[in-house]
Amino acid sequence: MRRDSAPYNGTAHRGEATSEGGPSIAAGEDDARRSAVAEEQVFLDVATARRDRLAEHLRAELSADARDAVEAARQRMLRQQYEELRRAREGLVFGRLDGLDGTVRHVGRIGLRDDREDGEPLLVDWRAAAARPFYTATAVDPQGQARRRHIRTTGSVVVGVDDEPLDGTVSAELVGEGALLAALDQRRTGRMSTAISTLQREQDDIIRADATGPLIVQGGPGTGKTVVALHRVAYLLFARREMADQAVLVLGPSPRFLEYIAQVLPALGETAVVSATCDTLLPEIRVGRDESRHLAEIKGRALWQPALENYVTSLLPRPRELKLRWEGEFYAIPAPTVAQALASAVRGRPYHRARAVFVEQLHHLLAEAVVEQRETLLNEMEEGFEDILARFDRDLARDRHPGRAASGTDVDGLLSEEEVDDLRSRIAGSASIARFIEAWWPTLDAETLLRDLLTDSTLLARFAPELSREECTAVAAEPAPWASSDIPLLDALADLLGEVEAPQAQGEFVADRARRQRGWVYGHVVIDEAQELSEMQWHMVLRRCPSRSITAVGDIDQAEAAHRHSSWADAVRAVLGDRWTAAALTICYRTPREVMDLTEPVLRRAGSHNAPPRAVRSAGIAPWERTVTPAEVADAAVEAVRQLRQRWHGGTVGVIAPTGRVGGLLAVLSDVPVLTATQSKGLEWDATLLVDPQGIAAEPRGWNGLYVALTRCTQELGQLIVTPPA
Repeated sequence: MRRDSAPYNGTAHRGEATSEGGPSIAAGEDDARRSAVAEEQVFLDVATARRDRLAEHLRAELSADARDAVEAARQRMLRQQYEELRRAREGLVFGRLDGLDGTVRHVGRIGLRDDREDGEPLLVDWRAAAARPFYTATAVDPQGQARRRHIRTTGSVVVGVDDEPLDGTVSAELVGEGALLAALDQRRTGRMSTAISTLQREQDDIIRADATGPLIVQGGPGTGKTVVALHRVAYLLFARREMADQAVLVLGPSPRFLEYIAQVLPALGETAVVSATCDTLLPEIRVGRDESRHLAEIKGRALWQPALENYVTSLLPRPRELKLRWEGEFYAIPAPTVAQALASAVRGRPYHRARAVFVEQLHHLLAEAVVEQRETLLNEMEEGFEDILARFDRDLARDRHPGRAASGTDVDGLLSEEEVDDLRSRIAGSASIARFIEAWWPTLDAETLLRDLLTDSTLLARFAPELSREECTAVAAEPAPWASSDIPLLDALADLLGEVEAPQAQGEFVADRARRQRGWVYGHVVIDEAQELSEMQWHMVLRRCPSRSITAVGDIDQAEAAHRHSSWADAVRAVLGDRWTAAALTICYRTPREVMDLTEPVLRRAGSHNAPPRAVRSAGIAPWERTVTPAEVADAAVEAVRQLRQRWHGGTVGVIAPTGRVGGLLAVLSDVPVLTATQSKGLEWDATLLVDPQGIAAEPRGWNGLYVALTRCTQELGQLIVTPPA
């Protein structure tokens, strides 16, 4: 769509709507900047008015009650559109592309058409193909564009613009460098926000990658892994609408992390999303205790999948002759017939589904046996007792109700098809038959079965022969409450057993229905901090997405979990094999260069052969250290936090310490987060106080943990070095 715009003279201009207190700006450049801001304000006013009209129209339609299921489905769709428009008030317009052919396209949070009859695009959705040059065009590869403009707004007011010529006159390492660095320098709020206006090319490439199989993204600290993962969800739900019918599962490392990212997808207009940790994937099952790293590593191994399969197979009934009592008579189902029905029912089905299929077959077999025995008796009566049969027919005719039509039994003593169907229904509803089947093929409970297995070292040795005797003994000695590593085993066992009855879909929205059902199959799964997943947790993921449409992001060098994997290939080989695609994020946007310079020796001590990501920004603040005695730690931490909060007023400060020091620090620091390195994974603050880094390094996989802890800040890092006790 062509629109009139201010003349483009090929020069870049940056700045705020007011230059008070800012750098000296030449009068001509200042005039050009003011003109650009005013021009974009006019467009923002037009787009906002259009958004408001559409929202009001949808709100009016939603005020009427739905009359039927079709209307209710339509209203759900309209409500989603209304919510998308409502949430798009902030940052509605953030970019513009000026084509070499004179075309002008504005890019925003949502797509809008103007209200004329031709319905030309007024605002291009950031996820649409037409918007991609906004993230990927460069001076070397302008993709038909002459200029890219980043538009900065506060509410409904344009406060600044950043222009990038794409004709080669100006080169920049980053897309929208001014807008990006301005966003990175903003105070942290404790919640992640959207980044659709500042995504970089390598991030956009991953966001828009095909979703035909597992995509594993390696990215060091501050490279925007989480941003990429969440914006990929929004892009896929836009580009592949069918995914919204199945929902998308977002797996994070902790509830704190999920709270941190909670606003991102709703702000992007996406509601068909379920967020969880691996520990919360099973409805109504909760972790009740911690466990040793040694046991967590044992129970995370892939060997448990075939072990549990063999365990459930051993619980299936063995074929034998079945004698069932029906209406005072015994009927025998021969062993070969039972074996055939059993094999047919079990093939490719979980335990309880196979049981249901077999039970249905058994009802038919019993009905056939009853009919066959009745026919045999009738034949014997016809051959030797014709006179008795004649008297029986006369009595039956005398007792028949007037007007009643003759049935098959009335005519010849045989059951009609309707009567056979009625017989099967009565057999299916018989309590005595149900009790017989329950005794021979019982319904089972996953929790009870798993406890039986895990507390019996003999059973463990039988079904998991790869475990040593010492490992079996250690597992069997664990206390009763479920630990984190038990959840994937429970999930595997529940899947092998299947539901006793098919779950009923409940909830108006697809995410509500998916959240309540363990066996829900998702359209896509996103995993953040994927390096922490055990092999059995990867199995949990595949069960929820058998299509393997998976995006996993993480940093193998930040792995702190009990498993021993040091590469992505090792981490996923047991479950995914070689059927996955690798991608990488190489640029650190969040962590300042001054801090990233500290990380390379830590990585070497962690055993990594990877180079840390390249930092592209400097905070101008050198990391600092203070040496304290063990007795001085608490007071020194309180004072350091006080100073950091004063310097970063309006922002956030976080404290990271070894596990053994967290309790003591929480007692004196009640108004800032105090976390272990593992708990801090995925989070960020303006300033970080690292207490006793040597203590973190001394923990299991501690150098990996120290790498995590060092890289949580966006501006300032302070460390309290604790001297050894005298």
